[in-house]
Amino acid sequence: MGLDALKRSLWVFHINTGSCNGCDIEIIAALTPRYDAERFGVKLVGSPRHADVLLVTGPVTRKMKERLIRAYEQMPEPKIVVVVGNCGSTGGVFYESYNLEGPIDKIIPVDIYVPGCPPRPEAIIHGLAKAWEKLEGMKKCKQQNL
Repeated sequence: MGLDALKRSLWVFHINTGSCNGCDIEIIAALTPRYDAERFGVKLVGSPRHADVLLVTGPVTRKMKERLIRAYEQMPEPKIVVVVGNCGSTGGVFYESYNLEGPIDKIIPVDIYVPGCPPRPEAIIHGLAKAWEKLEGMKKCKQQNL
């Protein structure tokens, strides 16, 4: 996707790395007509190769570590990682579980955290708005370097 397209939309790839699905339900709620995240240009895509934003929920389990790294590496530059929920940022109720590799920021770099267990759809939309602002800032820096 060209940098000019970032002004109009955010293409988001969602990956669940081992959560209880509470955050996933809230992400779906943010996409329903009541909250309508699409009015801000947020669109879920089926492949990380098309995404600007990686939206991650849950702590990273052993089985999901390599899949998370692979999805992150497949994303084109510039890319933003948004962690939704307490589990992704601290481990939450799964903290120090035998099957966890740790919170997401120990595996890949994280740009934005959306706290809550689970966070409200408004908070998720706010986090995506912050991701859009950060991508716009990256675009300006890239244009100044050209």
